[in-house]
Amino acid sequence: MTPPTSHEAGHGPTDRARLARALREARRAAGIGGIEAGRRAGISQSKVSKVERGLLVPTVSDVQALSEVYGLAAADRDHLCALAAGLREESSARVILSRGVANFQRRIGEMESSGSLVRSFQPVLVPGTLQTADYSRCVFRAAAPGVQLPEEEVEAAVTERLTRRARLGEDGTRHRIVVTEGALRWQACSARTMAEQTETLLSALSWPGVMLGLIPWSTPVRVFPGHGFHIYDEDAVIVGTETATATLTSAADLATYRDLFTALEGTARFGADARPHLERIAAEYRALDAEPDGQR
Repeated sequence: MTPPTSHEAGHGPTDRARLARALREARRAAGIGGIEAGRRAGISQSKVSKVERGLLVPTVSDVQALSEVYGLAAADRDHLCALAAGLREESSARVILSRGVANFQRRIGEMESSGSLVRSFQPVLVPGTLQTADYSRCVFRAAAPGVQLPEEEVEAAVTERLTRRARLGEDGTRHRIVVTEGALRWQACSARTMAEQTETLLSALSWPGVMLGLIPWSTPVRVFPGHGFHIYDEDAVIVGTETATATLTSAADLATYRDLFTALEGTARFGADARPHLERIAAEYRALDAEPDGQR
C-alpha cells in the first residue's frame, strides 16, 4: 500500500515511539491479548510484543492487518501506515555507526532478551555477543571508512556489548552461532587480542544457552554468504553493511535466511569437534604474540 499524501511519513525515535504506543493502546482498547492479536493478524505474538515496545518497526502490511483486527477507522489506519512506511525507509538507509552505536547495541540487547532463539552468522568478524572488551574496542574504533567515533562512544558501546554477553544463558534466550575460521584469521589489532578472543570462544563452547559452531578453513563448502546476519525468532533478520543496518521482516526474506543458516550449520563443527580447531588457532596467536616484533 502507498501511504496517502495527507499523512506525513514517520521518521526518528519520536515517531517510532508514537507508532508503538498507538498500536499497543489500540490493542488494549479492543480488549485483545497479544497472542490473539498475532493469531488474527497472521503474525507471531513475539513480533507483536517487539513492535509495541518499539524494538521492531512493523511492515505496512503488518500495520494494516493489526488495524483491521483492532477495528481502527480508515483515517487512523492510514496514519499509522504512513508512520510505518517512513520509519522503515529511514531505518534501511540510516547510518548506525555515526548515530549512536551504544544505543544501537542496547536495542539489539533488548531484541535478544525478548526472544526465544537468536541465530547468528559472521564470516569475517567475531559475533558481538562473544566479543572480548579489547576486540570490541578495536572494532568500534575502526568504525567505517570516514567515520571516527568519539572515545566515550566507543567505551559506551563496548560496555553495552559486554552487558549483552553477561546476559547469555540468563534470560532464557537460546543462541545458535556460526563463525568461520576466516573470521578468527582476520587479526584485530594484535595477536594478543586474538589469542584472548579465541580463548573466550573456547569457554563459550560450554556456556549455557549458547551453541557455537566453527567452520574450519579445511572444510569444503558449497554455500557462499556475502555478509553476516542475525535471525530473531521468526520475526526479523538484521543485516549489516559498512554504513547501515537493514531489518528484514518479509516471510520470503526470513525463509531465505533460515535456509542459509541451516546450510551453514551443516558445515560447522560444534562442541568437542570445534575445540581442537579453536585450541590450534589460540596457540598460533600465542606463539605469534611471543615473537620479537622484528621477526613477524
